[in-house]
Parts: sequence; structure tokens; C-alpha cells
Amino acid sequence: MSDRGQALVHDVPLDVAQQHDPYPLFERIRKHGAIQRVRLNPTLEVWMITGYDEAVSALTDPKLSSSPVRVDGLTEEMDHQERTNVLMASMLVADGENHTRLRNLVSRAFTSRRVEMLAPRIQEHTDAFLDAIALRGTADLVSEFALPLPMAVLSELIGIPVDDQPDFAKLAVGLIMPPNTPERLAKGARARAELTTFFEPLIAQRKAEPRDDLLSALCAAQAEERISDRELTAMAILLTLAGHETTAGLIANGIHALLRNPDQFTALRDDPALLPAAVEELLRYEGPVSRGVARFTVEPFDIAGVSIPAGQMIIIGLAAANRDPARFDRPDILDIARREVPQQLAFGHGVHFCLGAPLARAEARIAIGTLLRRFPDLKLAAPDETLTRREGILRGMASLPVTFTPQS
Repeated sequence: MSDRGQALVHDVPLDVAQQHDPYPLFERIRKHGAIQRVRLNPTLEVWMITGYDEAVSALTDPKLSSSPVRVDGLTEEMDHQERTNVLMASMLVADGENHTRLRNLVSRAFTSRRVEMLAPRIQEHTDAFLDAIALRGTADLVSEFALPLPMAVLSELIGIPVDDQPDFAKLAVGLIMPPNTPERLAKGARARAELTTFFEPLIAQRKAEPRDDLLSALCAAQAEERISDRELTAMAILLTLAGHETTAGLIANGIHALLRNPDQFTALRDDPALLPAAVEELLRYEGPVSRGVARFTVEPFDIAGVSIPAGQMIIIGLAAANRDPARFDRPDILDIARREVPQQLAFGHGVHFCLGAPLARAEARIAIGTLLRRFPDLKLAAPDETLTRREGILRGMASLPVTFTPQS
């Protein structure tokens, strides 16, 4: 490794997802090399990948583990997590045959046909939420649209009874895992405990009385895929949390980006055929995963001329890679008509590629397309610099106040 890479350690704050514009920080780090040492807190230094090609390489390399190993500065907290965090039994942190076994369970139940059948219901839910705000001419598109829409869709898909739904918007902090502040980790642990209490009896009910929903399909496939009850509960929680918060972030971030770029808003409003490409560009430009995904070295690992010892954490910066100027022309410019560009990495890459990507894309296309069609003069109702982001490891808007011409 070069002396330049060894000499510098860059500070990447834990709240980078809440920053108004974290991308200049990623670019400053990348200028020193695509793989750098970064400091997440006073006691924890890790590696961060900001280059696109290097990110793809790391995401597809089987020598990197998704399961936390003993990393200096994380050992005590990870010991506690392994004992208490139900998500440690999910495919989020699984490798090799174990990951394949868990992923097969979802793949068998979460079919493309099931997603395709949801499209009319996504449209119906979208219309209903927009009907509720149409007369007013003002709305918060986070609390009144971007958050409840994917929750309504997931409730039907997974089989969460409407009357029994907890407030999943708040419980989304259950995804918080180390490294993070003690306060956030405790809040995430409480959320996961509530979700476990919610799902365990619901799973037992679906085993006894199957229905036409994803949870029943997961229960039916459980024995064949050798899935434990804890793993099944972890799967239900992961699908709900990840499928809700990431899609809500995609929709809200996408609308926000379009409103900040009126030329792109107008182009998409006037030509709905651009919607599929626009969703890909919005994922690249302002996806919901900002800091990145973690991988761990179980043995010495060499990448792009950099040697990383065993027992180290690597953060693969998906948002940073999506703005790598070596792979994207004018990466900081939103351009929904981009042509012949590399695949954006917002959903990851390789064996851990997001299983819910087709559903998220469908929801975003329908939600954003319908919104622009129904409210063609949509505008921000507050200065952009006053808008804040949601708490957590994912990047999403806390609120998105807008105005438009009221409609009957």
C-alpha cells in the first residue's frame, strides 16, 4: 500500500446519512485513493471503498464475509449483538451455503409473479393517498405518502393485519447495528424486541391457518429449507424493515431531487416514458444507502493494490461509488436521460443483491409517475436548507412539505 494511503485517516461521522450533502466528503476521500482508512468514532477505524470498480469487486468477492468477525473496537458490542439481536440470524449477515439456504427461502416465496400481481394494488394505494391530500393543496409527502405507501404494500404482501400493525415508521430503527452510538443501539434493540413480539405469534398463526400471503409461503417453505423458527422470525423482520424504509427513502429522496432540479422534474412530467430510467438515475444520485454496507476480512485481503489484514471491517460506500467520476460522466448532476452508463449500486451487487429491488422499482415508478401526473405544479413549501433527514443508517427525508394546485 502506498505511503499516501497509510498516512491519512479520514473522519466519516456516524450521522453521515443525515447530512444535507455528504457527497463532497466522499469525493475528498476518493481523491486520496479508492480504498482509504476512515474513522467512524474515536476508537474505531475501518476501511472504506469509494471507487465504483473496487466496490463491484468487493461485493462479488467470496473471501469477504458479511458476518461480523472480531474487529478492534467492536468486539464487546458484537458479542452482545450475537446473543440478543434477532437480525444476526438473518441472511443480512450470512455467508456461503448458509446465505444460500436463507435466500432460497425468500426466493421461493417472493416470486416475480407475486410482485407483478401487486402492481394494480400499488396503484390503488397510491391513488388513495394522493386523493387524501388533493383538496388541500399542501402536504408532507413523507408522512402522508412516502412512508405509508410501502407499508400498505408490504402489509398486503407479507400478511400483516391492518388492525394489528405497529408503527413501523418508528420501528425502522431496528436495523441499526454497530458501529453506532449507545443510545441508537439501545433504541434499535427495543424496536427489534417489539417486532419479535409482534411476529412470533403471527407466524404461529400462519402455520396453523395459511393464507395467500408471503408469511404463509415462508412458513410453508421453512421445513424444506431447514430454517429455524428464529431464522424465520428474523426473515420476517428484515423483509419488513428493509422493504419499508429503503423504498420510502427512494420515493422521498427521488421526489426531493426532482423538486431541486426543475428541468428534470419538467422532463419527467412531460415524458412518462422516462420513468424507468429516471428511477435508476434517482437511485444512483440519491439512494437510501449512503454510508454503505459492511464486509469483514477473515483472512488478509488484497484489493486494487491495497493489503488489508484479517479481522478488519470494510465499508463499501455504495453512494460514493455511484458518484465515482471514473465511471459516471458529471456524477453530481441529476440526468434522468443518461444513456449507456454502468449499473447503479444502490441495491448492492452479487449474491447479496437486494431481493426486493423489483418491488421497490415498481413502487417508485408508480408513486413518482402518478404524483407528477396529478400535481404537475408541485413545489417545495420550505427552503431546501431547512429540510432534515430521518434518524438511522439509511438516508431518507424526515419531512417533505410541498404545495400544489388543489384538485377536486
